[in-house]
Amino acid sequence: MGRYLIEPFDSSDRYATERYQGAAGRNWWTCDPTLRLLVRRHLGDGLAWAEPHLDRLGALMGGPVAAWAEETDRNPPRLEKYDKWGRDVSQVVMPPSFHAARDALMADNFTSPAFAAEARAHGADPAALAAVWTYLLDQADIGMGCALGTGGDMVVSLAERHAPPDVRDRVRAVFANGFYSGEAAQMLTERTGGSDLAALEATAVPDGDAWRLTGLKWFASNANGSAFVVLARAARPEGAEGDVIAPFLVLWERRDGSRNGVRIRRLKDKLGTRSVASAEVEFADAEAFLLAPRSGTGQGSGSGLGTMMKLTNASRLGVAMMGVGVARRALVESLCYARAREAFGRPLIDQPLMRRKLAELIVEVEAAQALVFDGHLGPRLRLAPALVKLRATRLGLTAASDAVEIHGGNGYIEQWPVARLLRDAQVNPIWEGGDNILCLDVRRAIVRENAHEPFLERLEAAVSSVEGPTADLVRTRIDDVAKAITLWSSLAPEVAEARLFPLAQLMADVYAAALLLEQAGWEERNGHGDRKALVARLYADAHLEDHGPLRGIDRPAEGLERFDDLVSGALAL
Repeated sequence: MGRYLIEPFDSSDRYATERYQGAAGRNWWTCDPTLRLLVRRHLGDGLAWAEPHLDRLGALMGGPVAAWAEETDRNPPRLEKYDKWGRDVSQVVMPPSFHAARDALMADNFTSPAFAAEARAHGADPAALAAVWTYLLDQADIGMGCALGTGGDMVVSLAERHAPPDVRDRVRAVFANGFYSGEAAQMLTERTGGSDLAALEATAVPDGDAWRLTGLKWFASNANGSAFVVLARAARPEGAEGDVIAPFLVLWERRDGSRNGVRIRRLKDKLGTRSVASAEVEFADAEAFLLAPRSGTGQGSGSGLGTMMKLTNASRLGVAMMGVGVARRALVESLCYARAREAFGRPLIDQPLMRRKLAELIVEVEAAQALVFDGHLGPRLRLAPALVKLRATRLGLTAASDAVEIHGGNGYIEQWPVARLLRDAQVNPIWEGGDNILCLDVRRAIVRENAHEPFLERLEAAVSSVEGPTADLVRTRIDDVAKAITLWSSLAPEVAEARLFPLAQLMADVYAAALLLEQAGWEERNGHGDRKALVARLYADAHLEDHGPLRGIDRPAEGLERFDDLVSGALAL
């Protein structure tokens, strides 16, 4: 029996709330057939070794980590600015639930070098397992995903190339357990914004083989980390023209062990992602190290910035994973609630309009899942990070909103999990560039790098071995994408920029449809049924088909007719 008092109205079967269980408390590996199918495809024979690890991970993420995430959301980080003598200590104090979750995750870290080596020895792809680890974590808490993962690869990669040997050794020690250790932060954004580098105000001046950096960063996530990558102007010698924007490494302690010139002004009072401490960080003559080659004048050449931008572009896939993680959690919460909640004499999940919404949500989540995992594990396409983030992070937000609506008034209450999902999801379209910034990156990739050519080749390869009406439709739309890019390239500059958004949306639509068909072909060839082909048909019908003036009202209702197949393949209870 529960701990609540039994009131007179509790005697009705409608109030038998013990029959309701949401996503929390479930094993998120065993209850996700779409993930298991995807992992089987990527791991092959290595799945036999990986399966016990994945089963343990699913229980960890759906159980303790999900519970700790709720606790941390209610008890966010706090800042101890001064010690008892009034000295600036700028100490971020994380709640016990955060430390408990982080310790458990580090003890079962699929991204660590040791786990990767063990996986490789057993024929399992470490990259695929790392992607699953982050996918499941992001269903529990994207704030923790940010806290553990933000900037780690950037700090290590740039320090290995450019930091002095003693500093490089310090960085290696900090990240001995891998990039996902919660020790890094990247600090780009200032009060003038984060995208306009020309407005950057932080400056650095040479000081031997180090630099002294001064400036204020307005929005720095994971401010409790140990190693920061900071963008600043590398001042040129007097008389030289212009400064160079370059990345610098700043550690909490100077080489001599004393406290570095780093002050946390205040923590941000954020809408969501409260498990990652975001702050305003001030640098006052902080010891810093240039993370770029030095030119003949001793100044930064600027090439480190290019490397940093490439790493930042790649990290967009991490934010896209957060988007699809939120979407998946929203879907599971919605399916669970719709099964338990009754209205008009039957469960919500039996109502045609609810079935329509749930069927569409299942299809959209699986399409985004295909995009994100292809971005992480497929060919390294220059266009993929921008297009995948554009689609997946926006879906995370709309799926969370749908979950709130499906829960009705309960969804708007913080005691239910979907309210936090909606608050958390809102940051994903912002992190690592909003929709407009992503569209500008699409333009840059097409115009400067002809990145659309390998992109189109990837789409054609995905559907090359699949036959049928849906494959024919997708091939037609691949041709349409090529035509659209050619037409777009001929537009006047301002019009072309304005049309970037519909162009990017078209590219993402066709990309997702092609990947779903590729999955469907693999599923059928390996004797796993035809459900993914159903998902591909429904997605292509929704995004690629011309529905005419009747808006598709006259089209077959396959999503309703095979609703049970969609649900059973999305959530195993």
